[in-house]
This record gives sequence, C-alpha cells and structure tokens, in this order.
Amino acid sequence: MNSKRILVIAGSDSSGGAGLEADQKVIAAHGCYAMTATTALTAQNTQGVYDIHETPSEFVKKQIDACIEDIGVDVVKTGMLASASTIEVVAEAFQRHKVALTVVDPVMISTSGAQLLPEAAVYTLCNKILVLTTILTPNLPEAKLLLRAAGVSFKEPERVEDVVNIAKAIHKLGPKYVLLKGGHLPLTKDRLVSKEEADRSIVLNVLYGEDQAVLMESEYLKSKNTHGTGCSLASAIASNLACGIDMARAVKLANRYVEAGIKLSQDTGRGSGAINHFHSTYTLPFAPGGFIEYLLERKDVRGPWREHTEHEFVQQMAEGTLPLEIFKHYLIQDYLFLIHFSRANALAAYKAKTLEDISRSAENVAHVQEELKLHLEYCKEFSISIDDIEQHEESQACTAYTRYVLDIGQSEDWLALQVALLPCLIGYGMIARRLYDDPKTVREGNTYWKWIETYVAEDYNAAMKNGSELVEKHAVKQSPSRIDELAKIFIHATRMEAGFWDMGSMRA
Repeated sequence: MNSKRILVIAGSDSSGGAGLEADQKVIAAHGCYAMTATTALTAQNTQGVYDIHETPSEFVKKQIDACIEDIGVDVVKTGMLASASTIEVVAEAFQRHKVALTVVDPVMISTSGAQLLPEAAVYTLCNKILVLTTILTPNLPEAKLLLRAAGVSFKEPERVEDVVNIAKAIHKLGPKYVLLKGGHLPLTKDRLVSKEEADRSIVLNVLYGEDQAVLMESEYLKSKNTHGTGCSLASAIASNLACGIDMARAVKLANRYVEAGIKLSQDTGRGSGAINHFHSTYTLPFAPGGFIEYLLERKDVRGPWREHTEHEFVQQMAEGTLPLEIFKHYLIQDYLFLIHFSRANALAAYKAKTLEDISRSAENVAHVQEELKLHLEYCKEFSISIDDIEQHEESQACTAYTRYVLDIGQSEDWLALQVALLPCLIGYGMIARRLYDDPKTVREGNTYWKWIETYVAEDYNAAMKNGSELVEKHAVKQSPSRIDELAKIFIHATRMEAGFWDMGSMRA
C-alpha cells in the first residue's frame, strides 16, 4: 500500500464536523489512508452535544488489534477516549504494537463547552498516555485540566511568556512534544492576552520539545465555523508526520491547513459550523493564497533563498561592520538596478490582459519612482549625487540580473515576469523585517539602520502586498508542471539577488 496508514482512535460526531468524521476527511485530503477505532457515539450538532454512548473498552481493543494486525499503521492519532478503561486499553495497545508515532489530542471539552471526558479519566490520561505520546495537542482549557490533575500549579496567562511556561509544564508530564493551541486565548497586536473582542489580533500556537519553543502566529479569524478545528489540526499533523515531514514543519503545515479551512468554510447549521476540509484537494501543492509560502519552503528554493536573505553582506549591515565604500557602491548599483526594475514593471503592465492587472503593475512603477526619489535623498547622506551615479557603469552583477528579468519579460508570459521580479520585491522586506526584529541587530550608531527601517516601512509593505497578491491571484490558475517552471525562474532570480550582494564582497 502506497498511502500512509493512520489509525484514529476517537469518538464519532453525528453532525460530521468533528471526531472521526472530521479525522477521515482530513486524512483523505492529505492523501493518506484512515482507519478507525470508535470509542463513543455522540448525538451532537453545531449547537452542542446532547448525549454520549460509550463503546465498551474491550471492543475498542478489538478494533485496534483488527486494524493494526492486518493493515498495519504508520501513525496513531487519538481524540475523545471517553473513559479511564478505554485510556488504559489504548496505552496498552501503544506498547504492545510498538507504535512509533502517536498524536494525542486530549479531547476533554467540545467547542460548544461540553465535557467529553470524565474528570476521573483525566488522571488516567496523565499517568498512562502522556509518556507514550509523540506530540500532545491541548488547547488552553485542556492544558489547565491536565496540570490540575497532575497537581501542577500554573500562572493564568497574560502574555506570551506565560503561555510558553504552560507548554513547558505540560511537556514535563511526559510527551516528547507539546503543541499548546491558542485559539481560546487570542492576543492583541502587542502580544498580550486580549480582554476585549475588538482587541483580538493574533492566534499563537506554541510548539515545545527538545528544549526549544517554536512560536507560530497567525491572524485571528472572526468566524463561527470552528467546529472540529482541534480534531482536524491533530489529524493534519498525523498525516504530515506519516509522510516523513519533520515535527516543526508538520505542525506549521497543519496550522495553515486549518486556517485555510476556516477562511474557506461555509455556514453549516445554526451554531458552530465545520471548517472546509477539502479546500486543497486539487492538483496544485498549495492552498489558494499560499503560492509564495510554498515557493519559499520548496527544497530546491530553501538553499538559494537562505544565501540571498542571510548573506554576509546583510549580516554586516546588521552589525554595522560593512565597509562604507562597499555600501556606497551598492547604493549606486541599486539605483541603476531600480531603473531596470521600473522598466520590467512597465513591461508587465503592457503584457497584462486585464485592466486591474495593468493598473496594479502601473502602481508598482509609481512606487519604484517614489523609491528612487527616496533613494537619491538617502544617497546624499553619503555624498553621492545623481551625477556620481550616472558616471558609473553597471556592474556585471547588475547587468546580468536586470537583463535576465527583462529577457523573461520578453520571452515568457506575464506571470513568469512577476515571479522573476518576486525575489527582489519580497526579499528586501523579509531581510529588513528579520534584522529589525532581531535584538542582536545594532541600532545606535549603525550607519545602515536607516536602510533596515526603509524596508519595514508601511509604503514598502504595501508594495510587497500589492505585488504578492498579483502573483497569488494567478498562481492558482496554473498547472503543476507550470508551477515547477515558475519555481525554476524564481530560483534563478534569487541566485541573481545573491550575486548582487556578492558584487560588494568581490570589491572587498
């Protein structure tokens, strides 16, 4: 069997939005094979849970054994385990079948607030399951229940540090990794626990394991369609792990999957509706709006992108140690580059087929024009005049890069040209944001701090957003083979960007 095998041990949701029904949809959407061991039947819908009928634990054991002994398993994912006796059966099965990868979603409280696991069983979960868990995925209310059952005190969270400390406390109970989900505790823009609904801005998920906390932030989405998000997230993680993806990336991809599911959901029922589990079940390897993220995470892109965005030239700017003459040469060449960058955007406007796309490309030209004015003002601070710039010839790196972009514009379609422009458009913004947020970056007395501030400013972010949205809009219309072709263009242009930094190093 080619598909990865995932056994889900959980309760059934009669409304189809959570539980085993959601798990199977998620696993199928990820191209994996789902098996089930049903721990309970529920009478529920989008408005609440009305009754629970537990499956005898002896029968749960038979279901588990029947699946694993015949089909085998790559990952086991658990959800609602219903009772202490079932928890003991599951723990024994983990050991007897030598299950290597386990994703435990400690389902105790439903989205509607219903208690799904008796309190006496929470203690059993802590003592029997957690030490056998690869990754535990509690939300904040579930994390508090686990800590209380284990007799561990904790501080009510007010800021990010408090949330991380709760994840660390849960980790000490035994799981290899803990993903503390933040949907129940949205943060403000200042990353404090929000007190008012209007202040909700960020959802923070904290992945803790191997002495490292990975903070995963996403936009707070105001939506009533969040039924089964916990089940779906855990099953997406299980699917990613089954496919051999490392833990941090498996969780990040699962977060994006659920986020897209909420964004693209449709109202179902009169209460908390389900997410859209099948938003990405088409041939393209990314969800709508996720092309650029997909590009940057491709294996063949990651190396060139790192060479560009973490180049020694950039690091020396952050430290304030870059020789001034090298930076002045860069400023001159960057001005010459921007002239051609403007030509390329004008060519993109010409090649566009809709008035909207023509207008957006023209807006980019106007933005470059404003950027050139600011660039000249910045050059004056280094005693560089427009006459000085015009007396210089283009460097080979500048010529090679700009002519490659313009050649793509002549020989390829409109989208290919946009992709060729993309490393420059988003690269500077991402570099500047990383350096701006890094406490190690020298601020006081750093000649190059203003450069960093320029590329985190609102106007540049607006240009990045405009260009990125243009690309995303058209990327979803491409074939898988065309996506691979566009990735190659992006890689080549990215290497040209790194060559632009090399230009300064060679002068040294």
